[in-house]
Amino acid sequence: MENLVVHLNHEPIYSIEYSDSFDDLRTYIKALGYTNRKICVVSESNVASLYMDAILLLLKECCSRVESFVFPEGEESKNLDTVKALYEKLIIERFDRNDVLIALGGGVVGDLTGYTAATYLRGIDFIQIPTSLLSQVDSSIGGKTGVDFDSYKNMVGAFHMPKLVYMNLKVLDTLSERQFNAGMGEVVKYGIIKDRDYFDWLKANQDKIKARDFDTMYEMVRRSCMSKRNVVENDPTEKGERALLNMGHTLGHAIEKYMNFQLLHGECVFIGTQLATIISYNKGLISKEDLELIFDSIEPYNVPKLPADLDIEKVIEYTKNDKKVVGNKIKFVLINSIGEAYIDMDVTDDDMRQSILDLYKMYE
Repeated sequence: MENLVVHLNHEPIYSIEYSDSFDDLRTYIKALGYTNRKICVVSESNVASLYMDAILLLLKECCSRVESFVFPEGEESKNLDTVKALYEKLIIERFDRNDVLIALGGGVVGDLTGYTAATYLRGIDFIQIPTSLLSQVDSSIGGKTGVDFDSYKNMVGAFHMPKLVYMNLKVLDTLSERQFNAGMGEVVKYGIIKDRDYFDWLKANQDKIKARDFDTMYEMVRRSCMSKRNVVENDPTEKGERALLNMGHTLGHAIEKYMNFQLLHGECVFIGTQLATIISYNKGLISKEDLELIFDSIEPYNVPKLPADLDIEKVIEYTKNDKKVVGNKIKFVLINSIGEAYIDMDVTDDDMRQSILDLYKMYE
């Protein structure tokens, strides 16, 4: 399987490697010169129960000292208290600037481990081993790290690039249907914002995707990574084009917070994408055919419906605390057509309110 290389200022900085096992990880650890460094594998409880023993065994065969740190699964662990506990582990084990963290898990693990790596001793190396679909196609790539603060999502963070992203695509077989479907929220997004051909490919291959056919998974993950890589290379610190990757995230994050993180991030991205599509339609930017095509492409992935008693005004209020707010205006991603997104600074509370009401009508 062919790897991808991510560049910064036209210089290669790390590769994205694809495999059907963890076996080749030793080769990359040796190539990076990490065999004589201390390594700490960071994971959450569910993923650790599946893969930690195998990863530690592999690393102990090629590295002089390997530690592990496991925290309780779930978004509620993505906070500074968990980071503090990880700092304490690293200090007790005498990790220095030459040592390495490995993030083994989904987006929560990758974001938290990356932030710890960015801030411990003003920055140490880290490797991403993403084990969820969402983290493989999105959060493990691009160097965005961070944690939640007092229920405000990703309010504390830093840009810190990994030294390697290693993807064992076979781990996707172990995901629950809900977790897999949630990951598709970030996948479908790429087709909507940047690539109509990819959008059409995803729609044509829905049956194989749902069956998790390995060759289809490889093609889908790699094409998603290419989309993310290309945007990140052009805009590494989100000053312009990279903001398009936030399609569905403004209202999605607000709903995620309103629901007290009972919905998965990818599920909220799907809902946010539906709402952004409705706003685009209501503004006369896209045709009814495009609106229906987008909803049809989302339908197979069992997106949760908004609760009937949703406090719409509270959700809109939460969007005002989003880190994408500039002044009093929200950077909202809308679409002119499938495959062509743009940043709109003029989405109003009425626009958001009406989109939610229209979504309820589509449930009927």
